[in-house]
Order: sequence, then structure tokens, then C-alpha cells
Amino acid sequence: MGNIKDYLDSTYLKTPQQSGLTEEQTRETVYKLTQEAIDHQLFAVMIRPDYVKEIKDFIQQKGASVVVGTVIGFHEGTASVEAKLAEAKKAIDDGVDELDFVINYEAYKKGNTELVKEEVIDCTRLALENGKIAKWIIEIAALNNEQIADITKLIAQWTEENFPQDAEKVFVKSSTGFYKTEDGKPNGATVEGIQIMLKNAGRLPVKAAGGVRTPEEADKMIEMGVKRIGTSSALALAGKSSAKGDY
Repeated sequence: MGNIKDYLDSTYLKTPQQSGLTEEQTRETVYKLTQEAIDHQLFAVMIRPDYVKEIKDFIQQKGASVVVGTVIGFHEGTASVEAKLAEAKKAIDDGVDELDFVINYEAYKKGNTELVKEEVIDCTRLALENGKIAKWIIEIAALNNEQIADITKLIAQWTEENFPQDAEKVFVKSSTGFYKTEDGKPNGATVEGIQIMLKNAGRLPVKAAGGVRTPEEADKMIEMGVKRIGTSSALALAGKSSAKGDY
């Protein structure tokens, strides 16, 4: 197992409305997250598209190698394929390194597999042609185990059929962290959900996002085989602080 820092996507995705912060306080939070990632040599920061350009510039000015990721179609995933492509193109123009697309899991649950296939192929192609990593968030809290297995297998199949040389650059990711569950059920990565994803992802790497909040939990996920961990508790997972985020 490698250095845990190499697995961590330090994440802040709340809007000012969701956090109760002002626009300026939110920007300060994003910059603080980025500076911490630089200081502790974390792999990546995962931020909203609005901040990609200035954060990419900030990292370059610091001479750091922290990767910049952003979310597309966040967090519901129901935006059209065209809207997701436009949002992704803007992020690419702004210098993003990785694109985490929320799959249209509602369309999938309704049986509209062709729409889901179209967005996976078109958006993945855009990312890969521009030298970016693509990740597909399937929102496991919204799916049953059979659906988790099936949608993971489909993403792997479509990727292998269309981009066989680049399978390792297309991830399947567990969660947005924003899905509302009932009865206190977890809305992020679970051991069971990740096991199902790993079993069905073929050559595609898996990202565990949300709910991984201690070094022990992170070690468990890495031992299982995940290649990345999305978390708002990155410093805690790296052993540098106690967990205080909710993602």
C-alpha cells in the first residue's frame, strides 16, 4: 500500500447557501483547503467549477503539483448531456485536471439506459481527448445492490468498448455526499457498496467518496482496492488532524 496522501481528493463542494457562509467566506474556505493540500502534499483538491481557474492559477503560482478536480452535473445528475458537456468544456478551458460527472442515475432507474450510455461515452470522450481523468459518480445511496452492480458493469463495458486504451483513466465513484437518505442511512461510501463496485468495475479504478473519516477506514478502503478517496477530512486521514467535515 502506498502513501495514503496519494489517494486523497480533499473536497469542498458546498455552495454558500448550503453552508450558511458568504461568497467571500466560501472562497476563503476553498483557498484554505488548497493551501492545506499543498502544505501536506495531498494528491488533489475537488472543488466547484466556479473556482477552477483561480485555484489552478494559485497552485501554479505556488509551484505545487496538487491536481485540480471538479464536479459536473452536480449533484442531482439530471442535467442534459449537452449541459454536462458544456460545463465540462468550460472547466477544461479553465485548466481542470479531473472531471467527476454525476451520472443520470434517475434515468437509469427508469430504464433509460440509452441516455446514460450516451452521456458516459460523450463526456468520457471529451475528457480523454483533452488529457483529463473522468470519474462517474453513481450515487450508491440511491441504488440497491443489484443496481450498483449493474450500472458499474455498464460503465465498465461502455468504456472498454469505446476507450480500451484508457480504461485506467475512467473511474467509477460511489457518491456525491449530497444525497438525502432516510433513517440515518449512510449517503457515502460503504464497505458493502464499494465491494460491489470493485467486483463489477473490470479494469476501471474505483473512488470511494463520502463517509471515510478515519485513517483506519481509509486503510480498509485502500486494502480493498480503491484507488482514490474523496473526503472533507483529508488531513485527518493523513494523520494530521481530527475529522471535522461531514463528507
